[in-house]
Amino acid sequence: MEYTSIFDSHAHYDDAKFDEDRDELISSLPSKGIIGVINCGADLKSSAQSVKLSEKYDYIYAAVGVHPHEAKDFGDDTLNELRRLAANKKVVAIGEIGLDYYYDFSPREKQIEVFEKQLILAAELNLPVIIHNRDAHEDTLNILKKHRPKGVLHCFSGSAETAREIVKLGMFIGLGGAVTFKNAKKPLEVAATVPDEFLLIETDAPYMAPVPFRGKRCDSAMIPYTAEKIAEVRNTTAQEILNLTAENAKRLFGID
Repeated sequence: MEYTSIFDSHAHYDDAKFDEDRDELISSLPSKGIIGVINCGADLKSSAQSVKLSEKYDYIYAAVGVHPHEAKDFGDDTLNELRRLAANKKVVAIGEIGLDYYYDFSPREKQIEVFEKQLILAAELNLPVIIHNRDAHEDTLNILKKHRPKGVLHCFSGSAETAREIVKLGMFIGLGGAVTFKNAKKPLEVAATVPDEFLLIETDAPYMAPVPFRGKRCDSAMIPYTAEKIAEVRNTTAQEILNLTAENAKRLFGID
C-alpha cells in the first residue's frame, strides 16, 4: 500500500552512511509520501550540515545541538555558535541534546551541565527541544521538571509510566523502529497508551531500521512499517497514525 503524509521527526541524513547517494535518496523521498523530516545535529559540525541540508531541500528542517556523547568538547564558544546557527529560519529545534548513561562517552556531570545550558538556550530562542535519554530516566525527568521545555523525547525507551510523566509536562513521545523488534514489550505498551496529541513517529536514520530491514541502513521511506505496528496496538490504520503524527510534528515544530 502507498502511504502519504509521512513526517519523520528525527533523522541524520548528514551521517557518513549517506555519503554515496545522499542527494539521490533525499530527492526520491517525496515521491514515497514523505512531507517532512527534522534533521538533527549531534555536534557543531553536524548541526551546520543539518542547516545546509534544510536550505537545499524544502521539506527538510534542521535541529542544532550537542549530543551527550559530545558534551565533553562543549566550550564557551559552542553556545554562541549554536545561537548563530539557530538564527536560520529553517532551524525549528535545539537537538539532539540530553543524557546517555549507557555509553558514558562524556562525564555525567558534564552531560548534565551541557544539557541544562542547551535547555536554557532553547527557552531563550523559544524553540522546542529534541531529547536523547538512554539509561538516565531519573535525571532526565528531574531536569525536564525543572526547566519545563516544549519538545520531544526521541526514540523513547522508557516505561509507559515514565511516558505518562513526560506527557504530564506537555512533552511529546517519539517512537521509531524499536516498536517492530521481536522483544518490543515496553515500546508497544508506550505506543498503545500515549495520548493522540503527544505522539510522534521517527526513524533515527541511518540507525534503528524497523523489521524487516533490521541491521540495514534506515531511511524515512521505512516509517510505514513502524506506523503499521503502532496502528495495530492502537486499533486504527497506519495512514491514520501517519496523518496524526504529521499534524503533531507541524504543531510542535511550528511548521505551516
